[in-house]
Amino acid sequence: MQFLVDALRDRLIECVKKKKIFDIKVRIYRMFCKILPQSTRGYSRYFTSSGKLGPKNCGEHLEQAKNDFPVCKCGFDMLDAGFFNDCKKLEIQKGAKDFNLPVIRSNRKLVGNVNGGLHNLSPLVFNSAWKSQDAKQITGKFNYPVSSGIQRPKNDEDIAFMSILELGQLVKAKLITSEELTAIFLNRLKRYGPVLESVITITEELAYKQAKEADQLLAEGRYLGPLHGIPYGLKDIIAVPNYPTTWGSKSFKDQVLDVEAWVYKRLKSAGAVLVAKLVSGSLAYDDIWFGGRTRNPWNIEEFSTGSSAGPASCTSAGIVPFAIGSETVGSITYPASRCGVTALRPTFGAVGRTGVMSISESLDKLGPLCRSAADCAVVLDAIRGKDPDDLSSRDIMLGDPFSVDITKLTVGYLEDADKEVVDVLKSKGVNMVPFNPDYTVDSAQGIVSFTMDVDMLAHFDEWQRSNRDDEFEAQDQWPLELRRARVISAVDYIQAQRSRSKLIQEVKENFKVDAFIGDASDWEKVCVGNLVGMPIVVLPTGFKKIPNAPSDDTRRKTTITTGIYAPPDHDHVALALAVTYQSVTNHHKQRPPADNIGPNDSIPNPPISIVHARQLRGY
Repeated sequence: MQFLVDALRDRLIECVKKKKIFDIKVRIYRMFCKILPQSTRGYSRYFTSSGKLGPKNCGEHLEQAKNDFPVCKCGFDMLDAGFFNDCKKLEIQKGAKDFNLPVIRSNRKLVGNVNGGLHNLSPLVFNSAWKSQDAKQITGKFNYPVSSGIQRPKNDEDIAFMSILELGQLVKAKLITSEELTAIFLNRLKRYGPVLESVITITEELAYKQAKEADQLLAEGRYLGPLHGIPYGLKDIIAVPNYPTTWGSKSFKDQVLDVEAWVYKRLKSAGAVLVAKLVSGSLAYDDIWFGGRTRNPWNIEEFSTGSSAGPASCTSAGIVPFAIGSETVGSITYPASRCGVTALRPTFGAVGRTGVMSISESLDKLGPLCRSAADCAVVLDAIRGKDPDDLSSRDIMLGDPFSVDITKLTVGYLEDADKEVVDVLKSKGVNMVPFNPDYTVDSAQGIVSFTMDVDMLAHFDEWQRSNRDDEFEAQDQWPLELRRARVISAVDYIQAQRSRSKLIQEVKENFKVDAFIGDASDWEKVCVGNLVGMPIVVLPTGFKKIPNAPSDDTRRKTTITTGIYAPPDHDHVALALAVTYQSVTNHHKQRPPADNIGPNDSIPNPPISIVHARQLRGY
């Protein structure tokens, strides 16, 4: 009789489960637990009529229960739940087996079998705004400066290092065609991409098609703006139809997604020309990918850091005029700092992320890596705005960075701020004051890890379960972190988000300046900035000698950078200050040596492509 009851119960629950009627399933299960408490197989004889292993019979049956079903003490200890007594631990194990696991498996079957987090976004949406804004559609564009008298340089190298606004003037004035410009950068992609290990896919056919379309529109008198006909690259976590979107990983190197990313659509509508998919560190972690490890053009012995490795390296080396990278925690700021480019990590939610591999839906951001802050403003203007399929994206009513009166700004500077930046801004009329972003939360790094790793695991659950993490390019990176994330409880994840909320509130209350200057690559600031969702402009401020240089005439250098931080929704303030600084300095205009490091310099174990390049040049 008991066997029939058990079979009936199991069959009924299975039928309801298949119909996906969750609440009915739960009610039926609870009904059986009340009416037939002894029908639970295995554990049943150890539980009271209420279904619990209570104090009255705990001691009587505990030893037998522990012999039949050992308490998994290490599991409770990993969850910091060792405070339960053995009776309660057995009860929890029973509940986890009978109730939690069916729900877990049902949800995984619904949404967890496809990697990347491109679909079925979480409704738990993070809004980084400090003030409520009425929903308005962005209509006005920034008022870009116009450089008069721009002439076409005589050689392609000089053209390759022109700014977007300068190139745009050449195209608009028909001093160069988009097709000619595209050919120049395609040649540089083929020449320097292998040297720097920074390019995954050259989109040559698509590039010439888009360039010809841009030239045709201009011939018809239709000019789309400063990005019209300008080549660029995308980090290879951003989907473009008919081309691989590898996420930098050998697990997905043959993946082609029939998805057109929102940011790609925006750039295409602005007339920009996609010439390449650039290196992302494997699954957007660091600079190691399935084809090698991306190099820093300023010191090719160094690696670029990541994970926006390709966008930073290629922009620095004049391989593309600009590129789109992504940041969850540091993936724009670190490679931009290492490679000496100007970059913007925008306010969280400023740029839509549809069609982009997701690590964490409350941390992921897309932003431009460029030659100058003015260029960053141009690109931001093209890609910002509400993405209807990205629940976190917003129409942020930014001011015009080219129209900000900086003399009305009060800007703080931290102890690690670059002195030259402070002095230049002060000379331009900015009120510069000492500043300390005071907050009491001391676990920003831990909050980041819990948030990022749990979210990432949710997006790559199948990848881990199928043991494909064993083939990951660096085993001490995602594989280790995501295995650890498997045992972070939902309670502790939510507690981390509550701690994040407290941090945001404290930063907001103590942000008494319009912006502040500080080290862009300080890990604590990177964590806090990303948790809060604040924008930062990374800008080069100088160079120094590389350590242990093999000769005094080496062309290799170490870049010096700083960051200009602003409150959420004030990207225009940070950009305006960066534009002001760069208007009287030329650090951002310097050109890295790439593999032309000098005749008396040498690199141990250089990339094989460097050896070939030297053979071609005779040294």
